[in-house]
Amino acid sequence: MYNEKTVGVVVPAYNEELLIGRVIDTMPLFVDKIIIVDDYSKDNTSLIIQQYADNHPSRIVFIRHEENQGVGGAIATGYKWCRDHHIDATVVMAGDAQMDPGDLPALLNPVINGEVDYSKGNRLISGEAWNKIPRIRYLGNAMLSLLTKIASGYWHIADSQTGYTVANLKVLKTLDLDHIYKRYGMPNDMLVKLNIFNFRVGDVQIKSIYGIGEKSGINPLAVIPKLAWQMGRFFLYRMIQKYVIRDFHPLIFFYFSGFIMFLSGLILGLYLLIYRIFIGPVAATSTIMAVFLFITGMQSLFFAMWFDMDYNKKQDNAR
Repeated sequence: MYNEKTVGVVVPAYNEELLIGRVIDTMPLFVDKIIIVDDYSKDNTSLIIQQYADNHPSRIVFIRHEENQGVGGAIATGYKWCRDHHIDATVVMAGDAQMDPGDLPALLNPVINGEVDYSKGNRLISGEAWNKIPRIRYLGNAMLSLLTKIASGYWHIADSQTGYTVANLKVLKTLDLDHIYKRYGMPNDMLVKLNIFNFRVGDVQIKSIYGIGEKSGINPLAVIPKLAWQMGRFFLYRMIQKYVIRDFHPLIFFYFSGFIMFLSGLILGLYLLIYRIFIGPVAATSTIMAVFLFITGMQSLFFAMWFDMDYNKKQDNAR
């Protein structure tokens, strides 16, 4: 237990035979339950976990998927176990040993003390991540963090792809865990759903760990376009759920009108530019209209973002 609260750690694992033992061996003693979800690994991950589970049956819970569901699906399975067994604080730590157990108390404290409902690690605060994280992954993370701010409404949150998190029991009982996004965009979807229910989320500085033998199956160049599309879906879902169904807010008008005007101005401007290059002069009034739509659209979008940021200030618990 940690400060008289039960702690469970969900460990999603897929083909982690090299490092899963290290994750288990370095788990802090105050962790009550280690829920390891093998997402249908094709190597010896399952055998290694089973050996640990046999040696520590009261502490290690081993769950194996019969088919691969993705990291989000594995986390959701662990979440449901912790929810059903009334674990006070549920942590997520990856099976590749990239999350330092020494950072766990700092992540647990704001949740255990009731300051936030959900805390997440942030590797970017100190600035050292620039020298440790591969550059293409760092830049991809930064881009996705910006998109996540817009999609989720948690403007103070950065390093959105970090999976090192802590959720209290209320979060797990409130969210529909069966409909959490099951693939790489799970942390982003989680933040969107947390915002809809006005949960308090906090960033906590953690260390960056790379070069220990971990293997990533993620190609940032391939993932970013797909996740960018998902962010758009997440954003629309949050707008409808939070600002239309649950509580109407005029920022909806600013976002809608801003998007229409911005897109119209952009398309008209490109059309006029192509027309001017390949055909001939364009009317000054048409150019003014394109500029007006483009600038006004941008202003409306920025106003909507400012409204959204201001509305969510009460959920700002950055540390």
